[in-house]
Amino acid sequence: MSNFFTWAFILPLLQATIRMATPYTLAAIGGIYSDKAGVSSIELEGILLMGAFTGFATVYYTNSLWLAVLVAMLSGVLLVGIYAFMVVMLGCKSALIGTAIVLLASGLTNFYYRSIFGVSSEYTSIIPFKNFTVPILGHIPVIGKIFFQQNALVYISFILVFATWYFFEKTALGLECRSVGENPFAADTLGLPVVRLRMINVLITGSIAAIAGAYLSIATSSSFVENMSAEKGYAAFAIIILGRYSPIGAFLGCLLYGFADALQLNLQAIGINVPYQFMLMMPYIFTLIVMFIAGKGEKPEGHSKFFKKGLQIT
Repeated sequence: MSNFFTWAFILPLLQATIRMATPYTLAAIGGIYSDKAGVSSIELEGILLMGAFTGFATVYYTNSLWLAVLVAMLSGVLLVGIYAFMVVMLGCKSALIGTAIVLLASGLTNFYYRSIFGVSSEYTSIIPFKNFTVPILGHIPVIGKIFFQQNALVYISFILVFATWYFFEKTALGLECRSVGENPFAADTLGLPVVRLRMINVLITGSIAAIAGAYLSIATSSSFVENMSAEKGYAAFAIIILGRYSPIGAFLGCLLYGFADALQLNLQAIGINVPYQFMLMMPYIFTLIVMFIAGKGEKPEGHSKFFKKGLQIT
């Protein structure tokens, strides 16, 4: 137990926290674009699954990690496009369509993985993203080792957190997107294209969240397994609420989840034997606790309200 308080344990734990927080961060930041525009991001789990599979398959056939990221983003946009059409254009219930999207993604990825790679006891693997040290920053004592000796997708997640915050807080377009989430009918009277802005924001959600899925299969591991997102999309949905729909708040929530995941992986190293069933339950328990603490959060006033020009529904 004394090993728990040694620097040899704490430093790798903090490094792993950043790595493990990254898929949550990318998914949550992606989801914020939808939520800020008044559209629920409950479909995130399905996007992660699709991004994980398409990213892995692309690397397997092309050996190009960056092409895999782009293909994953495209697959996320295509999948979430169905969700956007049904929810934003037709006014279907987001919870129902979001669940359908998750089930569709699970079925498609499992079917195509088995069709393409077959079913065997050995995982098909690829060469994943490697860690690299950022010049100067990576050599800062302690902080450099924790934050700046990671892989490229981790750094992209850092950039997206602050870029998203800046977009919604400091730019005119970001403020317009927020306004259609707060009161779409008032925004319409001001001449804002409510439906178009909502559609664009949902598509952005698909592209960014798909990177989170690709991260799972081509950065933290070197293979794809069925349903490998392991409810991280649902956790990201909860984190958005915990973070009060703020990119910075969501990032802090993601760090908590990343720490919990990293702690699971590091407990065995110091001789603390925890039943694996408990480890499998931890993400779900943590999500329930987060939802209890966060409550409803400070979501936009017009969140999940269907908008159709000339028809106001309260």
